[in-house]
Amino acid sequence: MGPSLRNLRNGGPAAFPGPLRNGGPAAFPGPLRNGGPAAFSVFFAFSAFFGPGFRAVAPGRVPGGARFGGVRAACDDAGMSSVLTDLSRYPIVQAPMAGGASCPQLAAAVGEAGGLGFLAAGYKTAGGMYQEIKQIRGLTDRPFGVNLFMPQPATADPSAVEVYSQQLAGEVSWYETPLGDPESGGDDGYEAKLAILRDDPVPVVSFTFGCPEPEVLASFARAGTATVVTVTTPDEALAAERAGADALCVQGVEAGGHQGTHRDDPATDGAGIGLLTLITLIREAVRLPVIATGGLMRGDQIAAVLAAGASAAQLGTAFLVCPESGAHTLHKQAMTDPLFVRTELTRAFSGRPARGLVNRFMREHGPYAPAAYPQVHHLTSGLRKAAAKVGDAQGMSLWAGQGHRLARELPAGELVEALAAELAAARAEFAPAARAVAEGPAAPGGPGAAGDTAAGTAAPGAARAPGEPPEPRRPGRAPEAPSTRLPGVPS
Repeated sequence: MGPSLRNLRNGGPAAFPGPLRNGGPAAFPGPLRNGGPAAFSVFFAFSAFFGPGFRAVAPGRVPGGARFGGVRAACDDAGMSSVLTDLSRYPIVQAPMAGGASCPQLAAAVGEAGGLGFLAAGYKTAGGMYQEIKQIRGLTDRPFGVNLFMPQPATADPSAVEVYSQQLAGEVSWYETPLGDPESGGDDGYEAKLAILRDDPVPVVSFTFGCPEPEVLASFARAGTATVVTVTTPDEALAAERAGADALCVQGVEAGGHQGTHRDDPATDGAGIGLLTLITLIREAVRLPVIATGGLMRGDQIAAVLAAGASAAQLGTAFLVCPESGAHTLHKQAMTDPLFVRTELTRAFSGRPARGLVNRFMREHGPYAPAAYPQVHHLTSGLRKAAAKVGDAQGMSLWAGQGHRLARELPAGELVEALAAELAAARAEFAPAARAVAEGPAAPGGPGAAGDTAAGTAAPGAARAPGEPPEPRRPGRAPEAPSTRLPGVPS
């Protein structure tokens, strides 16, 4: 863990300049411009991701052909040196969504608007992945990431897969489509994809369904690529930290699509942890930057996870309905269709728990689906494509997070700007109260005392009646020394 993982306070990274208050990142640096937030630019927390390999890259070109504004060193209020790179203006990451949604057009549009776009290499050949990398480089010079699925251990019970094949006989007849070969691709071309990404590096590579070996992560560090590991528990976070990951994608149970658990255990089905609780648990366990994901659809939700200690927010379902998304039209329409009112975790389509809109296929087959990934995925792939071809959303895998009803059909660039503006508004709304807490109780008659309208918020305890005893201090961490301002909030 190099010095680039900087500003680690109370077990988590500082997302912006200045000290953290109460375990959360400071607000935006600088004033709001034209109704939107000032560019995070150099101060965006992704700067914390990059280890020694990246710092050795000369200013001008990021691996993968992305242009950036140079490498800058800075010292925060604690005196810790850091290397800050303006990968993105906003702490907004477009989630990699396997199956076609996260296409080059979507990732490029997000990057151009100030977010960080991701390609999803899952279920693609190594050659197909590389073609998409070249395509996105032709669309934008902004940084982007690529997500890989980890190979899965051979733990599936062949007899259980065979029984499930018989369970699907009615679907075969209905769609006039044969089942796929359950053994047609166990490792997802993992080694070939690693070789390509090391030979022609991209700025960021993330991993789902497990953590790579330390040597794999070290090889990316040498190539100048930052690595992110998806985690769903504190134990997984600890394993990723020990292996040498640069950052964590912390996935709450609210997330759409597959749960990124490192070990698929049917005994833990339904035992996922909510995002805000999970952020806190993981920040107390490890000292790595956190990207929060799971059910996030609005800028005020992004503000909440940043306040909880995340460095950035990753959104999938929110971007799935954008016109640039490669998701099927029926999938996009289903997000706000009153026929689909809730989501559930199911193994019906892939053999691994994944959150999607409840439809006929899930209801009929979910209870019988075995823990057999990727065998069940390959088994049902043709059926899902056939359902989409005939316009039957009831037979498709409609992956969606719990916030799907909040989806907005906006171009990706407009959605990034809307999220950033909402984040700015949320920060501005909370700023007066946060400033009052940071400044502490005011002296009698001084700024912030009872009746002082200029302060906007009375200082704690200032409005007590004469003779009224002070409120008892709540047990917990000792208060920090009073500050003259809240970091990052314009004075």
